[in-house]
Amino acid sequence: MARILIIDDDAPVATALQAALRSEGNQVEIATDADAGLRQAEREHFDVVITDLHWVIPGSKRREAKGLELIEQLHRGKPSLPIILMTAYPATDTTIRATGCGAYDYIPKPGTPKEMNELVKAVHKAASLAMSAKPLGAAPDAAQTPPGAEATGLQRDIRGKSRGIQTVLKQIGRVAAKPVTVLICGETGTGKELVARALHEHSGRAQQPFVIVNCVAIPESLLESELFGHEAGSFTGATTRRIGRFEQANGGTIFLDEIGDMVPNTQAKLLRVLQDKSIQRLGAKESFTVDVRVIAATHRDLESAVEKKLFRADLYYRLNDAVIRLPPLRERKEDIPELVDFFCKQHAQELGATGSEFDPSAIAHLQHHSWPGNVRELSSVIRKSLLQASGRRVDAAIIRKMLDETTSFFRAAPGKSLATYVTEMLDRAELDERTDVAQAVLAWAEREIVTQAFRLAEGDQTKAAQLLGISRPTLREKLMRYEVHLEQETEPEPFLV
Repeated sequence: MARILIIDDDAPVATALQAALRSEGNQVEIATDADAGLRQAEREHFDVVITDLHWVIPGSKRREAKGLELIEQLHRGKPSLPIILMTAYPATDTTIRATGCGAYDYIPKPGTPKEMNELVKAVHKAASLAMSAKPLGAAPDAAQTPPGAEATGLQRDIRGKSRGIQTVLKQIGRVAAKPVTVLICGETGTGKELVARALHEHSGRAQQPFVIVNCVAIPESLLESELFGHEAGSFTGATTRRIGRFEQANGGTIFLDEIGDMVPNTQAKLLRVLQDKSIQRLGAKESFTVDVRVIAATHRDLESAVEKKLFRADLYYRLNDAVIRLPPLRERKEDIPELVDFFCKQHAQELGATGSEFDPSAIAHLQHHSWPGNVRELSSVIRKSLLQASGRRVDAAIIRKMLDETTSFFRAAPGKSLATYVTEMLDRAELDERTDVAQAVLAWAEREIVTQAFRLAEGDQTKAAQLLGISRPTLREKLMRYEVHLEQETEPEPFLV
C-alpha cells in the first residue's frame, strides 16, 4: 500500500484514477490546483506523486506544459520523492526533459487502471529499495539548462512510442545532465549516434563542441594521432602540429563510435585520459588537462570481449558508468508506421516527391521484414521506394521489390564464392550504389554459417549452437533475424510474408 497524491486540474480524470488506485488498497488524495498540490506535497509525506503534464491556462482553453515546472519544484524540495508524469503527448523532448527535471517515470495518457497500478507498485518498490542506497542527486538547476533546450529538434530523429524506445528516452533524461560516462550498445543502424547527440544536447555542455570519432573508420596507425594530436616531426609526414579530437572537444562532448574495435595500445592511452583528465600529443614532452565528457558506442558484446582479453576490463568499467541499450527495429515493429511517415516526409522533400503516401499493404510488408540493417535500412528502403514510385502512391509491389533488392546480399546465387560476392559488392560501392559493404558481407556470411550449421544439425537447435560455439538463445536470435528455416534448400526464400 502506498500513500499517493494526484495533482491534476482535470477533476473527472483525477477522481477515476483515485478510485482505480484505491481499489488496490492505496491511500489516495487529490489536488486540482498545482500550487496547492505543491504545498501539500512539501508539507505531508507521500510515497508517490502523480501529475499531469499539460494544464489549462486560467481564462483560456489553451494548455501549457506546467507539469515540468511542477516536477522540477517537487524534485528540488524532495529529491527522493518518486514522481509519475501523465501525458497525452509522449514526445521525445518531453520525455527527456521530464526525466531530466526529476520525474521517476511517466505513462501515456489515458492509461488503463491496470497499467497505472502496476507502475505505481513498481515505482513504490524501487523507491523503497533506493532509500537505503545513496540518492541519485538533484536535477540540474536552471543555470545548467542550455538556452533553447526545449526545442532541440530531437523529435526529428528519435521516433517511436514503443516500450523499448521510451525506456531509452527515460534513460537519456536521467543521465544527460549528470557528469558520467555513457556506453551506448546496439546493433548497427539502431541510432547510437542520435542517442549520443541527445545526451549532449540535454546536458550543460550543449553549447560546446560535439565531436564524433569513428574508431573503426580510422586506420590503426593514425587513430592515436587523431584522438590526441601530434607535434611537428613526431613521425614521418608530421610536418606541422595537429590538434587532436579530444582537444577540439574541450568543454564539450566526444563521441567514440564503435569503440569495441579500438586496438589495445590505444585503449590503454584512452584509459589514462579518463583517469587523469589529461592528454599528451604525440611527440610532446608534457601533458595538459582537458574537460571532455566521453560517450562511447559499440555493436559488439564488450563483456564477452573482456572475457576473451580483446578489450581491457579496466577501460570497460570506466566507460559504463551508465549503459543505454538500443532495441533493434525487429523488436519495436509497432514504431514502423511512424518511422515510415517520418522518412517519407524527409526524403520526399529532398527528392521533390512531396505528397507521396504508403498504402496500408505496403506498411504491412515493412512490418513483416526482419530488418537486419535496422532503422538505417528502413530509411534506405523508403528513399528507394519514393524514387521507384516517381510521385505515385507507394504500394506493396514496390515495397516487395525494394526489400528484395535490399536483402539480396543475404541470398547469394548457388555456387557463388565469398570472394566473388565481395568483388561484386565493392564494384557496386565504386558506383555509389552501396555504402555498407562491410556490414552486408559480414551479415551474409553469418547467415550462411548459421544456415549451414542448422541444416547439418537437422534442425536441432542445441546441436547447432554447439557446432557454432554459441549459446542456444543466441542461435535462436540469429535464426529469427535471418529467418532461417529447415525447409530452405540451396537458396533461402526472400524475407517477405
